[in-house]
Amino acid sequence: MRVLLVEDELRLVENIAAALREIAGFAVDCAFDGREGVHLAGNRCYDLIILDLMLPLLDGQGVLRKLRADHDRTPVLILTARGEATSIVELLDAGADDYLAKPFDLGELVARTKALIRRGNGVAHPVLRVGDIELDTIQQSVQRDGAAIDLTATEYHILEYLMHRPRVIVSKRQLLEHLYDYNWERHSNVVEAHVSNLRRKLDANVAEPSIETFRGRGYRLSLREPLQA
Repeated sequence: MRVLLVEDELRLVENIAAALREIAGFAVDCAFDGREGVHLAGNRCYDLIILDLMLPLLDGQGVLRKLRADHDRTPVLILTARGEATSIVELLDAGADDYLAKPFDLGELVARTKALIRRGNGVAHPVLRVGDIELDTIQQSVQRDGAAIDLTATEYHILEYLMHRPRVIVSKRQLLEHLYDYNWERHSNVVEAHVSNLRRKLDANVAEPSIETFRGRGYRLSLREPLQA
């Protein structure tokens, strides 16, 4: 998953980005003013935007209105200092999906981001199921046909991304952009190896193949069982 963080307090940016990367395994891009935030949001695909209200050049409310005016439906989590004049009702009416008042617990922030991403992908429950594969986004555990499967962090996040998009062909570029931050190009030669290892582990004791490769196009979950919410 890839998150855009728009915040001008450097230490807070470092702390939030570290929590999202280390706890949730997200790729995080950072913008330090509203105009840069609008530019990045308009040129890259994100699963979530974390947006501070008090920003240089263009405030958070202005960024939010610009995004929604451009029909950008990416979930937005607002960071707001206690006592700020802008009301929460006003923010929600402008298109915000959730908010956190500063100071906040980083664990709660990570939990909120995961919930918003699930909702943004049409999945309210923290456990994803596609066919006989089950992925728990809280425990970050995976089972197939009831048997636990030990995955590396990268393998887990590839599978999670695919499970949010069942039976959709996901390109190599999409995987790279959502697994890594600005430097995703330097990882481009390892995606095939990660997908190959993931497929091998998922299919070890099951006849039905889990991931289908479309040469030059990408990858798709290829399970025949009915999808479950």
